[in-house]
Amino acid sequence: MSAPIIPPVTNPAIDPFAHIPLVTPLNAAQMQSVGVPNGWHYGLADRVRFHELDALNHVNNVAYFRWFESIRIPFFAHYHVSSYTEGDPQVVLATNYARYFKPMHLGDNYVIATRCKSFRNTSFVMDYGVYVGGQLMCGSESVIVTLEQDGVTKRKLREETIAAFSRDGAENAG
Repeated sequence: MSAPIIPPVTNPAIDPFAHIPLVTPLNAAQMQSVGVPNGWHYGLADRVRFHELDALNHVNNVAYFRWFESIRIPFFAHYHVSSYTEGDPQVVLATNYARYFKPMHLGDNYVIATRCKSFRNTSFVMDYGVYVGGQLMCGSESVIVTLEQDGVTKRKLREETIAAFSRDGAENAG
């Protein structure tokens, strides 16, 4: 005898994520509807899976860095940094760190939000926040550098990238 299939909750009064698509880029309004504060313009929603837990039964630190990478790649395409096709710059993660505020557990619905904090000619700083029910669970920052295909020569950010970063509030740091 098989276990009964339990349908997902689709009532927004019970589950605020009922109207939020998982693993699909979210806009600011969608993120705010599940508690992500103003100032974030790009995000992804998902749910904690068993394989992301550690021996203490909360999300392992490695999972956060995988989540940040999972949002970073579509962010690059959305903001015209790189789509990883011929002619695009090499994109190098120069630094990356995280700060953990509260543990996350199996089944938690979360939103990873990201934004460009500041930019220079050939690099930019990305902020990340992982939110559950409007609470910041983990924050992160990384420095991204764009290079020519030789992997050595720095490459200027595209004008459309700079315009999009500026539109969303990033600081031009020089």
